[in-house]
Amino acid sequence: MARAGLTADRVTLTGAELADEVGLEHVTMSAVARRLGVKDASLYAHVRGLEDLRGRIALLAADEKTIRIAEAIAGRAGKDALVAYANAWRDYARDHPGRYAATQTPVQIDPELVARASGPRRAVELTYSMLRAYALDEPDLTDAVRLLRSTFHGFTSLEAAGGFAHSRPAEDSWVRGLDALHTLLTHWPPS
Repeated sequence: MARAGLTADRVTLTGAELADEVGLEHVTMSAVARRLGVKDASLYAHVRGLEDLRGRIALLAADEKTIRIAEAIAGRAGKDALVAYANAWRDYARDHPGRYAATQTPVQIDPELVARASGPRRAVELTYSMLRAYALDEPDLTDAVRLLRSTFHGFTSLEAAGGFAHSRPAEDSWVRGLDALHTLLTHWPPS
């Protein structure tokens, strides 16, 4: 019988909080059970195992990050939208490092759960919408999406790992990089 008050959402949120504190790679079923004050076996009534839990954390984080980005870019276009989008991405990665890490891995859980999750689908829609001001057509649009994701993820990952030891502040490089991305998107090279 499932412990009163224990739900898949509560187990997922606890796992997400733990991921932010100790890193996604250190989240285990035992650690989540200890945090909730239950035995490991109690969790299996709500999640299928560690892979399922990490997938659920990824979907939760995708929803949270997408909401943050949507709020940041609302009513903006062009460079203003690009900068707001990028800053929301970076802030989420800084505020929730474990959850953010979960969003960067393929989700291996119940396909119906993935289909019901709006975060990943909404993230794609927001990205394409934000890029609309740059008037890119396919396949350039897909290439631009991949460039932005690679740039934002690369920068935030290196920053989190302490990879910017140069005396120039990382913030200055971030701002300058966004200027360069805007210029590139505005003057996208022809095929």
